[in-house]
Amino acid sequence: MALVGYARVSTTDQDLTHQIAVLTSAGCRKIFSEKMTGARKEGRQALDDCLDYLREGDTLVITRIDRLSRSLRDLQNLVHELEGQNIKLRATEQAIDTSSASGKAFLDMLGVFAEFETRLRQERQREGIARAKARGAYKGRKPTAQAKAQQVIELTLAGLTREAVADQLGIGRASVYRILKTWRQQHPDAILPGERVKPSFAQP
Repeated sequence: MALVGYARVSTTDQDLTHQIAVLTSAGCRKIFSEKMTGARKEGRQALDDCLDYLREGDTLVITRIDRLSRSLRDLQNLVHELEGQNIKLRATEQAIDTSSASGKAFLDMLGVFAEFETRLRQERQREGIARAKARGAYKGRKPTAQAKAQQVIELTLAGLTREAVADQLGIGRASVYRILKTWRQQHPDAILPGERVKPSFAQP
């Protein structure tokens, strides 16, 4: 019977140090950790490795249930999978311990509330969009490249190559050329840096 820890943060700039310290203090001698979103279980290699490492009678220790998943269905499936292998789940910062009836009930309750909160937030967002559309104030999100059209023009006029503009703004080169083409049509007499000037021939 071993205590095995799993730590996760959702972005690469977040620090795992605190979680690992807490899990170590809880008695975990083996800890798996990773930095990525918790919305879905797929693609979380450290979690997969952790589940493969666990054996019957072990306890998986986390700091909070959202380290495993923010989806109620994924969480329930994972707990069911652990129970089928006689592996317990414990959270250090919540009253969760599937070795006891009360701990398991609390886990189920937290999962339901988390799912409810997510659905409520989504419903409020949809209602807000519907009200904005009714007022004619909602135009949706601008495409990333189009939102940077002015910057594309300014950087190009400053002498940067199309490739350099795309790299600096984090958009595709095709988007840069498309924006410049539209701008060129609106300013037919203008000449952008790097453009060839068509020769004019005098009429005899």
